Amino acid sequence: MVIPCLNEEEHIEECVSRALTALDDAGLPGEVIVADNASDDRSAERAAAAGARVIHEPRRGYGSAYLAGFAAARGEYIVMLDADLTYDFAEIPRFVAQLDDGAQLVMGDRMDNIQPGAMPWLHRYVGNPILSGILNLFFRTGIRDAHCGMRALRRDVLPQLDLRTTGMEFASEMVIRASKENLDIREFPIEYHPRAGESKLSSFRDGWRHLRFLLVHSPTHLFVIPGLTLLALGVIVALISVFEVPVFGREWQLHSMVAGSLLMIVGTQVVSMGLCAHAYGAYFMNDKDPWFDRMRERFRLEHGLTLGIAIAGLGFIIAAWIIGTWIERGFGQLSEERLAVFAATLVIIGTQVFFASFLLSILGLRRT
Repeated sequence: MVIPCLNEEEHIEECVSRALTALDDAGLPGEVIVADNASDDRSAERAAAAGARVIHEPRRGYGSAYLAGFAAARGEYIVMLDADLTYDFAEIPRFVAQLDDGAQLVMGDRMDNIQPGAMPWLHRYVGNPILSGILNLFFRTGIRDAHCGMRALRRDVLPQLDLRTTGMEFASEMVIRASKENLDIREFPIEYHPRAGESKLSSFRDGWRHLRFLLVHSPTHLFVIPGLTLLALGVIVALISVFEVPVFGREWQLHSMVAGSLLMIVGTQVVSMGLCAHAYGAYFMNDKDPWFDRMRERFRLEHGLTLGIAIAGLGFIIAAWIIGTWIERGFGQLSEERLAVFAATLVIIGTQVFFASFLLSILGLRRT
């Protein structure tokens, strides 16, 4: 069992005592590890006096404390819970039973059993539901309470999870990595009690860290989908302008073409960034994404180069036609502004695709 601790001298002895009692009552062999996170009070002394093995982690952070505790753990299973008496230690055998049954990560679900005053309304009705909802939308974990601090896992899955974050986003990282590794994740309801002592959470700072982590680890939702949306919208606007299709009773002219061009270029750039982010995650962070794995197996550098040359080539052909028309008219008046913008846009996009393909290939060299 691992308990992170930061200045909890008033309650850490009771936490350790309850944990040891729960293990003894259930006949479970094990130890209590308190990962002291550079406390400046007597938390470490009192934890040791109560029977815990104390690990000192000088780097502040929720994730840092857990990483140190995990590294010190020697048991087959690891049960995680906070040092603030918000969780019922008597639930420990239920978590262990799920692991005995084959689960690899077991989560508690607090949301239907929150005692009065245990959780601020902002966390209960806004923060937790929104962040857990986004996590499930992006990663399809099926977990209702992704930020519950009481959970358990098999120690042998830690190399697969490859956990790295040092702050509160550690809770999200564990669920995301477990989902991407297709681990057996289970969840059951537990009670959540009012906190003993002062909370260390910062609602907006820690909420933003969780949201930032979710976005950064889902390049599809952060880059690819928005980029494709911008690109598609830009193509529609550009074609309406070029082919002089009347919309809402009027013709879209040069200004619309410029807007469409902007959307197409930005959209292509954002998609390229998303693909590079996927590649970095796959090749340097051991990340797994079924969609990107299929794409990288199906397409090669030459496909991207061919596509880039084709798009830019079409732009040059249109530009050549415009120049030919101008020559034919004796270098006189020429009113092909929209088509010229469209041609320039295709050349820019083709160039982006061409060089982005090389960048993806460079990132992929890690595989060899």
